[in-house]
Amino acid sequence: MFVHTPNTIRAALQERRIIYGLYLSFPSPELIEFAATVNGIAYIHLDGEHGVFDLRDVENCVRAADLMGLPTMARTPDSAAETIHRYLDRGVRAIVAPHISTVADAQRVADACRYAPEGTRSFGGARGNRYGYFDGDQAAHMKALNDDRVVSALIEDVEAVNNLDAMLKVPGIDTWTIGPNDLAQSLGYPGQTGHPTVKQAIEDINRRIEAAGKPVRDKYLVSIRDKAAVRDGLQKAMLRA
Repeated sequence: MFVHTPNTIRAALQERRIIYGLYLSFPSPELIEFAATVNGIAYIHLDGEHGVFDLRDVENCVRAADLMGLPTMARTPDSAAETIHRYLDRGVRAIVAPHISTVADAQRVADACRYAPEGTRSFGGARGNRYGYFDGDQAAHMKALNDDRVVSALIEDVEAVNNLDAMLKVPGIDTWTIGPNDLAQSLGYPGQTGHPTVKQAIEDINRRIEAAGKPVRDKYLVSIRDKAAVRDGLQKAMLRA
């Protein structure tokens, strides 16, 4: 982060305030720059699990977002510590870890996202650490990154539902949310996120998250999907043509 901007993602979650961001399933620094001209867009959300990003794509998108004053949140392809480290080393400021189903999963993600003494993140001289050149001493720099970090976990499996109360006690996970499509499949209702059983499960999960004092991520971070934005924009443009 060569241009250190306020982490609007962290602030919104702490204040329980709704903000909007652009969700990208494909790499486009140009779209990030364009989105920054829209009043109300407060962050960029990269889908590294289902999108078509390699690590260079992630870094270029984060660089564009930083230059436009927008923090970047990224859904990683998996929850392995090595994967999370590579995303953080690109300069991503908020991590979304998929398929968190056990206390061990949650603890692994929490540890991977922060340096000691709060975690076990490995230190590397990549872009996310200003290539090893930063103001002040290294310990202060590492603490500042820990304080800036946002860690989000995705509940997508029946196992996660069964383990949820214990997982919510893991320190270092700032916010939780649900992957409704995968959860519906795991419950036995593929493609039926509106099924009463699935809807009831979602309501129950959200209630338990909030009862534990954690924010439900999607309640406050509203990500506008790239494909929906393009389709809606094209339809409106045709009406005006």
